[in-house]
Amino acid sequence: MNTLEETSLTSLSAINSKLLIDDRSVLVKYYNNVRAFTEKLCEPLEIEDYVIQTMPDISPTKWHLGHTSWFFEAFVLGKANPNYKSIHPLYTYLFNSYYIQVGERWLRPNRGLLSRPTVKDIFEYRKFINENVLEFIEKADEKIYNEFAPVIEIGMNHEQQHQELLLTDIKHVLSINPLNPLYSTREIKIQNEFPKMKWMNFDGGIFEIGNEGKEFCYDNETPQHKELLNPFRLANRLVTNGEFIEFIEDGGYESAPLWLSDGWAIIENEKWKAPFYWEKKDGEWWNFTLNGFRKVNPAEPVTHISYYEADAFATWRDLRLPTEAEWEVASRKYKYEGNFVDEEIYHPTSLKNEKDGLNQMYGDVWEWTRSPYSPYPGYKPLPGALGEYNGKFMSNQMVLRGGSCATSQTHIRSTYRNFFPPHSRWQFMGLRLAKDI
Repeated sequence: MNTLEETSLTSLSAINSKLLIDDRSVLVKYYNNVRAFTEKLCEPLEIEDYVIQTMPDISPTKWHLGHTSWFFEAFVLGKANPNYKSIHPLYTYLFNSYYIQVGERWLRPNRGLLSRPTVKDIFEYRKFINENVLEFIEKADEKIYNEFAPVIEIGMNHEQQHQELLLTDIKHVLSINPLNPLYSTREIKIQNEFPKMKWMNFDGGIFEIGNEGKEFCYDNETPQHKELLNPFRLANRLVTNGEFIEFIEDGGYESAPLWLSDGWAIIENEKWKAPFYWEKKDGEWWNFTLNGFRKVNPAEPVTHISYYEADAFATWRDLRLPTEAEWEVASRKYKYEGNFVDEEIYHPTSLKNEKDGLNQMYGDVWEWTRSPYSPYPGYKPLPGALGEYNGKFMSNQMVLRGGSCATSQTHIRSTYRNFFPPHSRWQFMGLRLAKDI
């Protein structure tokens, strides 16, 4: 096992979950790195940016900072130590998200109404939680440690999810400002050329789907089970902005036969004409990014599209979206490499070095699949309030795979099941095409 000094955050993604927990020094390093990266993502922000909530789906930055700290308080510190006292008794009420078994909650759409606790208060709360968690890891007796160390691991992965939400939420906050404020000053060059789409063939058969549990995974990735797949093909890369512009210019948003009924109802009611954050200016498409308001790059993967838009595009091409089982089977031989948040680009990037096989399987954009988010055969949620983490959302959602430019590289795996309602667009969501053989 690596020592604390030899273990990098990137290498931790490959560490067996049991070994991570068994070595307390490695768990400390992982915990410190994850918690520090959340605060690093806040460095470009001004104090005023932390408080704003621009729509019910998003949360203010300071709420993410408080909630990810509260998680350790609610599920580790408060349960492992009968003498533990919170820094403020009402923080459980303010920072609980949807855990009904934990207690009452401040309603999500109202999170942006609170000027207090201040940002300073919340950073002090984070420091307080960190001190207590690190003391627990160091001093807890073996029995208590073995019971709660896996919950700390869940808490770190939970925080990585909120790092992604923090970025996508602050993007929406900045996007409504006429000043077009920059989150990142990193320059991204326009690339007009992109490689022709190719197809990879995959044999049908009976495959084991889901996580076998040797690495960290969420309960919704289990149990491993068999699924029958017919032979299929996947596109070797993601759909680009340039290709999506062709869909727009061919009347894609005006042709009802391309759309699912619920999607067409949104088109009529919301007047969607393009992906989220896109705007036509002097005959050219522009989009708001965390790197500023700029012209749409034709070679970049299209992003901020709903399931309905992804499905309509596939129908327009006389193709379809992959199932999540097809995606998982196809992705298995590829390393967890790509444009992740660790690269600090904060936007999908064009395919520059095309390789044989599948490209862009991880990072850049979450890929919509045609699979509804439902339990695997034999699925059982975690006991207690943690069982509310995934299971109770298994209705009216669709599965996405692969991670995005806002996802940590250490957080993704081939079995990871993200899920959102089909109308959602504010996450970095895109698509890969599929077809039957």
